[in-house]
Amino acid sequence: MMEEKKKIEVKTVGSHRVGDVCEMTVVRENEMGAFLDAGTGNTSDDILLHKMQQDAPLKIGDKVQVYLYLDPHGRMTASRKLPKMQEGQLGYVKVLSVTKNGGFVDIGAERGVFLPYSEMSGHVAPDQLIWVRLYRDKSGRQAVSMKVYEEMIKASVSAKDVKKGEMLTGTVYNILPEGFFIVTTERYIGFIHRSEVPSGRLDFGQKVTGRVTFVREDGRLDLSMRALKQDARITDADVILALLEKRRGAMPYGDDTPAEIIKDVFGISKAAFKRALGKLMKEGRILQENGWTSLTENKEEPEMMDKPIDKDLDNKL
Repeated sequence: MMEEKKKIEVKTVGSHRVGDVCEMTVVRENEMGAFLDAGTGNTSDDILLHKMQQDAPLKIGDKVQVYLYLDPHGRMTASRKLPKMQEGQLGYVKVLSVTKNGGFVDIGAERGVFLPYSEMSGHVAPDQLIWVRLYRDKSGRQAVSMKVYEEMIKASVSAKDVKKGEMLTGTVYNILPEGFFIVTTERYIGFIHRSEVPSGRLDFGQKVTGRVTFVREDGRLDLSMRALKQDARITDADVILALLEKRRGAMPYGDDTPAEIIKDVFGISKAAFKRALGKLMKEGRILQENGWTSLTENKEEPEMMDKPIDKDLDNKL
């Protein structure tokens, strides 16, 4: 049985490498397209720019800027589709595919670029948008890495003029057990502690919006994705009002109700419950008496006044 002939990948022709963007000269043409001078003095090294890749007719002597890549047969080929990032640069790119050895990402060129498994961070899936750095590995092959922390710091700008309370949008580029680093659209570096993320989880590349809670001396920011307490009180107050309306204007819960019952019925802490009660009382919408809370417009005598409070009495809203 004959062995299948192994495909040989040519990564360098003369001074040109796969992944290079360079200006080359048309030296000959045929029905397939234009051939570009590789500068070796050997016509067999000329690099094909297929006619389907030509955005305008070419003639011998024309100079064109091209991107060099390997075709399915491992031959160096030219493309007029140029990448959106160069070596050493950072890019926010789309994951094309993922295998056991790594993945491939779209940098805007003719072919996807390899993301080695060793250069991945966290879970990566097709169609996910992630931050990467373009580099060449030891073999000379172009690849990308998700380990961009130092490069992102260098590319960032100071946020010293940002005010506390401002809302900023950014994308996650690094994740630690304590929280998440993001880079904003203004190129500020921000940190969101895990406790300041309602779900406790964000993914690499995820787009988020947060509120500035602190501006550091080094020009970086602390942010929160949680609502302000005053906004939370409004939400908690709505939950209380909904239960009061459901129970014909009165409920056997108030300032003295045990915290575990408050948590079970309303899904909030006792402190949050008391803040919301205080807001509603200040607005004159409720009153408290004998352990009960009632709507001020409620005219009916509360039912079960003398019966013990059962935490299963009401379904959690």
